[in-house]
This record gives sequence, structure tokens and C-alpha cells, in this order.
Amino acid sequence: MKRTLIMLILLATALTAQHGNHPEHDNHNKTAAMPGDSSAATAHDNHQETEPDGIYRHGSGTGWLPYNSEMTGYMIHGSKWNFMFHGNIFLRYNHQDIINQSSRGGSKTDAPNWFMGMAETRPWETARLRFSSMISLDLLFGGKGYPLLFQSGETYEGKPIVDRQHPHDLFSELSVELTQSLSSDFDLSFYLGYPGEPALGPVAFMHRPSAQNNPDAPLGHHWQDATHITFGVATAGFRYRFLKLEGSVFTGKEPDETRYDFDKPLFDSWSVRLSANPVKQIAAQVSYGFVESPEASHPGVDVRKYTASIMYDEKIGSSATLSNSLVWGLNDTPGDHDEGSVLLESNLALSRLNIYGRYEWLAKSSHELGIQDQDHNAVYQINALTIGVNYPVTTLAGTSLLLGTQASFYKPDSQLEKYYGKNPVSLQVYLRVAPLKMIH
Repeated sequence: MKRTLIMLILLATALTAQHGNHPEHDNHNKTAAMPGDSSAATAHDNHQETEPDGIYRHGSGTGWLPYNSEMTGYMIHGSKWNFMFHGNIFLRYNHQDIINQSSRGGSKTDAPNWFMGMAETRPWETARLRFSSMISLDLLFGGKGYPLLFQSGETYEGKPIVDRQHPHDLFSELSVELTQSLSSDFDLSFYLGYPGEPALGPVAFMHRPSAQNNPDAPLGHHWQDATHITFGVATAGFRYRFLKLEGSVFTGKEPDETRYDFDKPLFDSWSVRLSANPVKQIAAQVSYGFVESPEASHPGVDVRKYTASIMYDEKIGSSATLSNSLVWGLNDTPGDHDEGSVLLESNLALSRLNIYGRYEWLAKSSHELGIQDQDHNAVYQINALTIGVNYPVTTLAGTSLLLGTQASFYKPDSQLEKYYGKNPVSLQVYLRVAPLKMIH
């Protein structure tokens, strides 16, 4: 009952906003684009806007971002196709647990990264075709990933990864999506990915504007959006104005330890998601998924996933943007306690400075944290707060180099102090390499 109430509250927050607050139109120079067409994402530079119900932007998979979300990348407009390229690299030194120096911490110099390419037809009269790809070179920095206190998920050399973030696969997305418009209010969409992302959870963390300056994956990643790399997914969706209902069938098993290959598609799991973008500042979703045997360390154990989220992006003046995300996720595993997470993250993008933060509350079990001398079903509460800042030191060919630092403060359950010490603190310094706002 509690999880259902939380999901309904988040969705109701979005739906009760004033639907009349659509992007204003320039009646003298209006783009005749399909709703949500990313080719119109750069139309502001020509004082153009999309059609009245084009109040969303595509994020990861088939997920929606708010219309106000800032678009960054390199755009090439052709006569029949549009091409977009995007990416993010953090050249950094990361030291987890700098005060207590517990065995659970660690330090590493590495470079979390991902790169994305998209090709999309100029809107046909009633249809649009989109090809998307995403790769990551995380595997170059070792199969065990990078140190990150209280993180868990996937395996290395047959053992669960704990207090580290696993590397992402070389191929994170290779997908195609066809959208068929039935009228200005209705359209149908079909998405195939190998790998791809099912309709489950919010836009993945690396594609959320609120998280774009944070090198770390959320600690609740495997409760909220861990299915963003799925080897075999098919999704069908139906949009009516600012609402979209989707259903997916996909492979439940998490990617294996061989990060450069293609895992066997099984299509043994399913999900359903309702998305709503009632105004240009808001993107909300609620979703449910049945995931068959996702963890290699627990074969045969199925998980029922519940998620809800709301993103709010607002432009401030002529050059600033405030991006916020509130995400809730819960894993229901038969025979075990439910484990949940809540995330609140924000990013304030000023003309010469980015200030960002992330707060997380999690409930993780002894199994998730790799604690053997406690009750296997014991669940511990963890609070984590990250605050960071960066600023551009130079730009080159439409690419920005940003120097930044961030600190994370953890307050775990008192029973975890014998493993992590009291209130551990982590520190990072980095150089972020990323595109500027959309180049034409």
C-alpha cells in the first residue's frame, strides 16, 4: 500500500500542474514538427517552437525528459536526416573514505565515460525513424569498476561487487525506434534494442540534466534504472497528448562480466510505464516490472520492481537552468525484506559555474553489502549527501573542459560502523570533458 501511494502522489503532482503552460509559439516562424521531435530541439536559435503538444524531449531508451531540459551535443542537419553526437568523460582522482581509511574504501585514478550517437529522419508526413547507439570504455579501467562506498550490483570473477560501481558494457545501446503519428494528439511507437532500455524507471542517470556533472552512479541505481542496459528489449507505446503508456518485454538477466560481447537475448521479463509531461518544465513516470533472475550471484531469484519519478527543469533568466529529479525505487524479492531507495538531485547551471548535489536514502541488506557475520536478511538504512561544483577552464571546437570537485558525506546505520567507521567522507577532483549546448 505504501509503495502504491508514493507512486500515485508523484504522478498526481505532475498531472495537477497547469496544463496551459505550453511553450509559447512564434506564429510567424513555427516549425511543423512531430510532437517531441528532437530536430526541433535547437529551434530556439531561430525563434521557432514545436507544435502545441511537443512538450517533451527524448532521454534514454524511450523515456521522456522535460521540454525545458538543456540539450548538449553536436548536431548535424541534413536534407533527409539529422545526426546528433554526445558524450561525457571525467578524468579524475577518487578517494573513498578519506577519514576512517576503512578496508571498504579505496582510491583510484580513472575516467568514467560514455559516448552516444543518434540518426533521425527529418519528420515524414506521419512517421519518424530513429537509430541510437551508446558505448562506454569503462572496461579499460578494470572489471571491478571504481570505488564507491555502499554501492552494490553485478559480479566480478564470480563474486558480487560491493563498495564499487561496476563498469558499463562497451555496447550500452544499439536500437531503432519508429514513431507513427495518427493525428496531432495520437501516435504509436515501436522500439527494438540489442542492447537497449525497457520502459522501466526514469531516464537513466547519465542522461538526466540533474546528474550530468556528477561522475558517480547513484547508490540506488539498481533500484531505479539498472535496466538501462538490457540485451534484448522490445517496447510498444501509445501517446495521447501529454500522456504515454508503454509496455516492454526484455531480458531480465544483468549483463555478464565480459563487457565487450553481446549476451544471449531471453525476453523473459516484462514492464509497463505511464509517463506524463503536462507542462514544459515537468516529466513524470510510474512503472512496474517483473525481472526474471537478474543477478548472477542469485540465480532463480526473480525481482518485482516499482519506480516513480518526477523531473523539473526551469530556465532562470537568459543563461541559467535549474534541473531537479526526485526518484523512488523498490525491489520486491520473494522471501526477503523489500529494499528501497529515494534520490533527490539538483544541478544549477550558471553561465560560468555549475553547482550540484545529490541526497540518497537507501535500505540495503547484509547480502547487498557483503556482510557475512550478520543476519542474512538484516536491512540497514544509509543516508548519503554529495555536494559538488565545477567551472569551465577553456573551450575547444564546441567542447568544454570543466575543472571540478565534489565531496560525499555518509551516515549509515550505527550497526555498520564496525565495517565503515563513523560517518565516512569521500572526495574527488576531476576534469570533465563534454559538449557545449547544441552545435548546428
